Amino acid sequence: MSKKIVIIGAGGVGNVVVKKCAMNPASFSEIVLASRTLSKCDAIAAECAAIGLPTAVKTRQVDADNVPELVALFKEEKPFLVINVALPYQDLTIMDACLEAGVHYLDTANYEPKDVAKFEYSWQWAYQEKFKKAGLMALLGCGFDPGVTGVYTAYANKHYFDEMHYLDIIDCNAGDHGKAFATNFNPEINIREITQKGKYWENGEWIEIEPMSIHKPIDYPNIGPKESYVLYHEELESLTKNFPTLKRARFWMTFGQAYLTHLEVLQNVGMTSIAPIKFNGMDIVPLEFLKAVLPEPGTLGENYSGQTSIGCQIKGIKEGKEATYYVWNNCHHADCYKEVQAQGVSYTTGVPAMIGASLMIDGSWFTPGVFNVEEFNPDPFMELLNIHGLPWEEQHNITLPHEY
Repeated sequence: MSKKIVIIGAGGVGNVVVKKCAMNPASFSEIVLASRTLSKCDAIAAECAAIGLPTAVKTRQVDADNVPELVALFKEEKPFLVINVALPYQDLTIMDACLEAGVHYLDTANYEPKDVAKFEYSWQWAYQEKFKKAGLMALLGCGFDPGVTGVYTAYANKHYFDEMHYLDIIDCNAGDHGKAFATNFNPEINIREITQKGKYWENGEWIEIEPMSIHKPIDYPNIGPKESYVLYHEELESLTKNFPTLKRARFWMTFGQAYLTHLEVLQNVGMTSIAPIKFNGMDIVPLEFLKAVLPEPGTLGENYSGQTSIGCQIKGIKEGKEATYYVWNNCHHADCYKEVQAQGVSYTTGVPAMIGASLMIDGSWFTPGVFNVEEFNPDPFMELLNIHGLPWEEQHNITLPHEY
């Protein structure tokens, strides 16, 4: 079986995926990094060579919105797998190209249309029969959240519960990058995500809430209490589908007051809008312009202090008794920069993509069709997290900070 991969996207996450794959020649024998901006690919490849990573990185230019260009690249390079860490708008074009070229597929974030701030799996799940018929596999949402949080949930379900009833995914970034306002991943995607209405699952239906309207302090390991806000996150859609015993599922994320104040001002003056406006006779999208003036997430790693903490808190039934479970990872920004010249948010997304790809290549996770990570055996993934830089910890039958 070929162990050659093509990675699409040369941003902060792409940098991590390339370097972590290049560190593991037993899983990845050849790596091709492609992006619209070839100079970004060349810079990452040069860093890989400079730090002596064992698998060489070849670079190519490609427009991920252009299916014929993608197909030509895939047919020429003949990879086993494409790892998509480009923009979520481009998921479907890359999946179409993979089908045409006969290549397997993995991404870290689900598709959303460029002109509507709405993300859901329906567009990608619709590819199930096409991939299955072609004998190809697509693994969706293999970052951290979504990704590791789904694996954590599957692991809990397999080992510690007869029925899971309540799931709270909690995500804290307690780091400091020293910037007045910056986002830790693509600003356009980040701001679209947190300014839309929140949503959570309860008693068989989705409950919609105003943005940031439900919040409370949650105590994070080695960090302490941080104000945490309920927002909608894509893994809730797949987890409630794949674990139907869940009575309630929510996603919480921390935001500092300075961040929220900046965001409120930007919203008030229209800079977060995705509706085009006329400027000097040209159509521009305010949010795209804002992205252009904000710091590039991939540049935030140097001197980034503090750590992230992301985990799943679950309550359910085991052998007729109530049980609780908390599993999490804490990741230090400085350690990530030392290893792969990236900040922790990029690292926690990029490492799981590498792990998922390695499991597809070695056959541990392989079935034709379109799947989310929680549909596979979580055990090998959990083992590799400990090996490749995202060790996890767990607590059983503790009091969780939620009302049931």
